[in-house]
Amino acid sequence: MRKLLILALVGLAAQLVDGALGMAYGLTSSTLLLFAGVAPAAASASVHLAEIGTTLAAGVAHWRFGNVDWRVVARIAVPGAIGAFAGATFLSSISTEAAAPWMAAILFTLGAYLLVRFSRPLRANRTAGRLRGRFLSPLGLVAGFIDATGGGGWGPVATPALLVSGRMEPRKVIGSVDTAEFMVAGAASIGFLIGLGSEGFLLPTVAALLIGGLVAAPIAAWLVRIVPAQLLGATIGGVIVLTNARTLLRAGELAGPVPFLVYAVLGAGWLVALALAVRALRRTRHARAVAEAALAVPVAGAPVGQADAAPPEEPRRLAAAVEG
Repeated sequence: MRKLLILALVGLAAQLVDGALGMAYGLTSSTLLLFAGVAPAAASASVHLAEIGTTLAAGVAHWRFGNVDWRVVARIAVPGAIGAFAGATFLSSISTEAAAPWMAAILFTLGAYLLVRFSRPLRANRTAGRLRGRFLSPLGLVAGFIDATGGGGWGPVATPALLVSGRMEPRKVIGSVDTAEFMVAGAASIGFLIGLGSEGFLLPTVAALLIGGLVAAPIAAWLVRIVPAQLLGATIGGVIVLTNARTLLRAGELAGPVPFLVYAVLGAGWLVALALAVRALRRTRHARAVAEAALAVPVAGAPVGQADAAPPEEPRRLAAAVEG
């Protein structure tokens, strides 16, 4: 019971992070299960089965808060489901010994990507036009495959790609990616069911993760507007990197001072990423404050009633840049 309670709290925390960043539910949960000694295929299968419920709840909550672009959802969900099914079938067919380093390497890489991604600000360019299907479909296919084989990865692949495009509001990117993940989780679960059978799912673990995620889903959809993603993303990225480095070091049979040196380097990198994230957050907030102050100043010489209606071009440009 104590273990299940801890897993429920992990599911709650993971969903809060996922709802605020558009990523990391699978990464966080799978990393914990691997750390506890669960077989890679069983860990990914259990997390994806739990995600069917959590992503449904998250999608409904994001829809209620107006965070979903249904056109984007339609174009990434189906390819994502195809990729997830293929990834689940692949992971189910290889041995536990071979799968553990593979899965840990994917999680480590995605964790490192989170550190890099959230240690710097991201600018948006919403004048570039709408996202096209020839970009969204391959993105969904690759993200779905990595998600199933790595026990997580749908968000870390899809969310940054959509953010970098600069053609969607960040909150709509997160809401759309979370909503589309419902189909991805369902397809992956079907693939694992075919490859592993029902015994491949750890049902008590699934139930605990699901309960925690369901509690957190509506809270996360609301928090996406106020939580500083810079710090949250950098923090979670460091945890994922350090935890999966342990599995990789064991697989490489490295002993002596090498593991200590590796952990020291990774820990130092984590601290640097956190410092950069704090700096980026402060700069963004300062720029936003400057833009808001500039917009509040009436235009010199403008007729009464027009000063507030037409802000100067430079403050308006600055405000548009900060919005991203």
